[in-house]
Amino acid sequence: MTGRKFPRALGYDFAGVVEAVGEGVTRLAVGDEVLGGTSIKASGAFAEMVLAAEKGVVKKPANLSFEEAAAIPTVGLTALQAVVKKGKVQPGQSVFINGCLGGVGRAGAQIALAHGASVGGSCRDTATQTARDLGLDPIVAFGFDPTTLSGRFDLVLDTADTLPADAAKKMLKPGGRIVGIHPTPATIAKSALPGPYNVLIARPVTADIEEVARAAGRGTLRIPIARTVPLTEAINALTELERDGTPKGGKLIITTA
Repeated sequence: MTGRKFPRALGYDFAGVVEAVGEGVTRLAVGDEVLGGTSIKASGAFAEMVLAAEKGVVKKPANLSFEEAAAIPTVGLTALQAVVKKGKVQPGQSVFINGCLGGVGRAGAQIALAHGASVGGSCRDTATQTARDLGLDPIVAFGFDPTTLSGRFDLVLDTADTLPADAAKKMLKPGGRIVGIHPTPATIAKSALPGPYNVLIARPVTADIEEVARAAGRGTLRIPIARTVPLTEAINALTELERDGTPKGGKLIITTA
C-alpha cells in the first residue's frame, strides 16, 4: 500500500496556493487557494511545496483559513464515503458512531446530522458533554453494553475498530449496515462475506472532496485544531504525537510560516 523503498515522505492532507499545474489540468489554475490530499504512497505534504494529482485537490472555500482547510481532507472524505456511500444514510434514519469524537467520528457525526439522520455514539466518559454539544444522543462510554441499544440503528460506523461484530449486529435495525474504516486482511475478508458488514477503503473522488469542502464552507463540518506548529518544529511535534498521543481534542497542523 505504501511502498517499501526509502526515502519515505510524510503527510497527506494539505492546503495552500497553486504554484504550477501540469498538462491537462483544467479545474485548477496558478494562484487558486486549494485543499486536498496526496496518495499514501506519494505523501510529502509536510513541506513547503507538494505535488498532488488533480483529482485529489479542490478549491478552498474563501471563509476557511488554510489551517482549518488542512484539517479536513482525509477525515472528511473518509467520513462522507463511510456514512453516505457505504452507509447509505437517509433522512430520518439513526446512526451510531463508535469513537464519535475522533477525526473521522466527529466528521461522520456532522455529515450524518446534515443529511437528516439522528446520531448517537461512544466516547470517553470525560468527553460526553462535547458529544452532546455536537447534537449526539444517546451517548455511551467505551465498553458499553450493546444490549441496551438493541435494534436502534440503521447504521453503525466503527471508526475505532474496537466494536465486536456481534455487538454491532445487536444494535442494528432489520436491514441495517455496519461500516468499518480499517482495511486489514481480516476486515476485508469479513466484508466479502454475506451480512451487514462493509469495510471502507477511502478513495480520492473529486466530487466527494468538493462536497466535504462545501460542507466546511457552510459551517456544517468543523474539525477542531488542537495545536499548530511551524515546519521547523514538525519532527518534535510528530514524535510527541506518536509517543504521548498529544495533542488531544483536535488536529495537529503544521504550517510553513
